Amino acid sequence: MNFDLPLELEAYLGELDAFIEAEIRPLEQADDNVRFFDHRREWARTDYDRGGLPRHEWEDLLGEAKRRADAAGHLRFPLPSEFGGRNGSNLWMAVIREHLAAKGLGLHNDLQNEHSIVANFPQVLMFRDFGTQAQKDEFIAGMLDGSRSICFGLTEPEHGSDATFMETRAIKAERDGIAGWRIDGEKMWTTGMHVASHVMVFARTSGKDGDADGITCLIVPAQAPGVKVEEYLWTFNMPTDHPRVSFTDVWVPETALLGAIGKGLELAQHFVHENRIRQAASSLGAADYCIRESVSYARERKPFGKALAVNQGIQFPLVELATQVEMLRLLIRKTAWEMDRMTKPEVARQLSDKVSMCNYWANRLVCEAADTAMQVHGGMGYSRHKPFEHIYRHHRRYRITEGAEEIQKRKVGAWMFGFAGPRKAKA
Repeated sequence: MNFDLPLELEAYLGELDAFIEAEIRPLEQADDNVRFFDHRREWARTDYDRGGLPRHEWEDLLGEAKRRADAAGHLRFPLPSEFGGRNGSNLWMAVIREHLAAKGLGLHNDLQNEHSIVANFPQVLMFRDFGTQAQKDEFIAGMLDGSRSICFGLTEPEHGSDATFMETRAIKAERDGIAGWRIDGEKMWTTGMHVASHVMVFARTSGKDGDADGITCLIVPAQAPGVKVEEYLWTFNMPTDHPRVSFTDVWVPETALLGAIGKGLELAQHFVHENRIRQAASSLGAADYCIRESVSYARERKPFGKALAVNQGIQFPLVELATQVEMLRLLIRKTAWEMDRMTKPEVARQLSDKVSMCNYWANRLVCEAADTAMQVHGGMGYSRHKPFEHIYRHHRRYRITEGAEEIQKRKVGAWMFGFAGPRKAKA
């Protein structure tokens, strides 16, 4: 049993640090780009004249950072080498994501809109594993060169965690002699629709409400007739790129089918474990940042003539948080290491509960760490001159998205008590 990080991984973290200092930090400081990260950040990112959408300047800056990261060989790191990646493993990605988040707020890693110089690209692997050759040729290449942007239409106004009860329907329909599908329904939180070229729409094509089978994934052009953005939903985090989208008599040809008919949930869950473990690592890194900043401040701040750090009322909450960080780091890395030794189906059968443990606890931990950091820093902690409120607002969403906290605890409970998972056959 060896808990040391591979020397190659430690060297790569150093390579990332050097790239950030040479390319990303100067870009962040140029032309007042720092306005997107200092106390002006929400105003600078939000275009109020366009209903709260992200400002073009903000998204252009993120695009330039990604172009530089791609040119340096970092952006596609987790992808297979056939797509220009470095075959990054789950363990390496967990360590990298923690490392980047632990640096605090910056252009290198701002997960308000899933931005990082080491990206994720889960949909590339969806097309690799489920797409036709024509779909692979169009969408994998397009996502990598930026000519295609695909958002995800699963959640609905009346159905979130209960995805098998979705009301969006797709029926076979021929138009102009071409076989295809007609889609009717609504989707919520279709993030990125304002710049998307296509949207993956999950719709029931057979079966009844509650059935896992019978849901199908169809690739719909974002500008297809009948596709309409009804409203952009403002959230705790700004700006908004999360719309409610309606699909009324939308028609697509049979070539729009992604994967097998009726097996759409397999696609929706295809990357859930990788996403959850990497997102947990990001929350862990952000929590560690909040704790370290609080310790440093408590040693410097001297109310009543003595360091704030001498007060056990300050020490004990940070001690408890630091203890959780240390324990969670071990579980995340062990789980990611085990994931690398299994196939995706094996991970789903044997490790899904551990991934859920990592994810829901990390997301809760970072919120508590950010809240504690605000308290330790007093009025300045509550202000936007410190990043803690931003960290809290961003990471609070992950207690709902990527599988709500309650859904993930239900998963763990089902495995513990033998209602699902490896113990089911023994129960």
